[in-house]
Amino acid sequence: MTDRTNTVTAGGVQLVDTPGRPALTPAEKARRSARPVRDPDPARNAAYWARIDACVDQAPPFTDEQRAVIRAQFHSPQAREAA
Repeated sequence: MTDRTNTVTAGGVQLVDTPGRPALTPAEKARRSARPVRDPDPARNAAYWARIDACVDQAPPFTDEQRAVIRAQFHSPQAREAA
């Protein structure tokens, strides 16, 4: 029998053997390198974006249901009127 890794997320949902995020594509790497400057000090700016990357990389990928909800919000008539 194999050992399973159990992880609890913010919503209390238990994830069993959740795979990590896939490797970055070349387009994602280019987008990360073309980010805005958040701090004039290059070292602090790099540290800021490293913290953001770490948060994003440890988060589980969206489920299909979550993607559908987000798409519905951005394509609703109210979102278009607000823009």
